Amino acid sequence: MANKVIYIHGFNSSEKSFKAQQLGEYFKDRCEYCVPRLHYDPRVAMLQLESMIDDKCALVGSSLGGFFATYLSQTFNLRAVVVNPAVRPDKLLWDYLGPQYNPYQEVNYELTIEHMSALQRMYIAKPSMPSNLLLLQQTADEVLPYQDAVNYYRDCPSIIEFGGDHSFVGFERHFSRIANYLKIK
Repeated sequence: MANKVIYIHGFNSSEKSFKAQQLGEYFKDRCEYCVPRLHYDPRVAMLQLESMIDDKCALVGSSLGGFFATYLSQTFNLRAVVVNPAVRPDKLLWDYLGPQYNPYQEVNYELTIEHMSALQRMYIAKPSMPSNLLLLQQTADEVLPYQDAVNYYRDCPSIIEFGGDHSFVGFERHFSRIANYLKIK
């Protein structure tokens, strides 16, 4: 049973994301809830996340955060819920190489080939513990190709909804299901 949930935000997002805040409200009296402000360099972000991991935690990750949650889930044998996750960010973010601005963190930075290489090294070709991952996916995600996630997580428990968008419309409808899956009482 988990007593801590770590929410992992997506690319060019922050700890103030709407989904993170919504879920935090739901979990406030149920468990410790953490939403770290992740560094833009995936190597640093992973070190941040790994420093928070213990054997009583569970993960929720959205978009790029879903990719990180998948890696951590499979590496540390943790339960994770992934929401409209990025499957291969090393390929998806290639067109964004160069100067970036994260308006939610008010940070200018450069997205580099080294970042793509780090993401490639974190990629797990197939989840070895698929029961540790719950996929929440909407088919009208305008940012990421939903079929990539459906195919990648095909052996995992999944909730696939037609329509919606990248923000996962109606996310709050799944909070009790998320809590049950993560074994939060």
